[in-house]
Amino acid sequence: SIVSGHAPAVTSGLPSLIVLEPKEPRDMGPQKTKPVMDQVTQVFTPGVMFVRTGQPAEFRNNDEVLHNIRVRNAETRESAFNIALPTAQTYDYTFYKDGFYDVGCDIHPAMNAIIIATKSPFTAMANNDGTFTVENVPAGAYNLTVYVDVRKIERAVDITAGRTDLGEIKP
Repeated sequence: SIVSGHAPAVTSGLPSLIVLEPKEPRDMGPQKTKPVMDQVTQVFTPGVMFVRTGQPAEFRNNDEVLHNIRVRNAETRESAFNIALPTAQTYDYTFYKDGFYDVGCDIHPAMNAIIIATKSPFTAMANNDGTFTVENVPAGAYNLTVYVDVRKIERAVDITAGRTDLGEIKP
């Protein structure tokens, strides 16, 4: 099934982030590829990354200078990790708690990024106007979470076979 809708548009530079999580537990299988966040020219790339909880993500430093990577849960402020990462080094980390995570470099305070950790592979980043599409979503009952900056919009949705339009999603 294809799921589409219209989340709040960009207001502060960060698009809305969409997560559809099945209400009934199901085997989602392993992630197809390991998510990677790199550091190049004092920028985290990508600036927004979805990771699957319980499965590894890789962090790299392909910059010419030493960086640290500080990752913490935006809601609880709990640290996930904070490591120094020299040039040409990598670090693997597995998130075990779903949530919205802030990423920063204490050495270079202008560097920041976002990580969304979720058990679900059914995720999307909305376009600047708020429109989004999530493909290959099996029919069924889901919990929809839309991250708008650090706010969350949550609601239950039913996905049908074919195409489901969720319409406008408001706080």
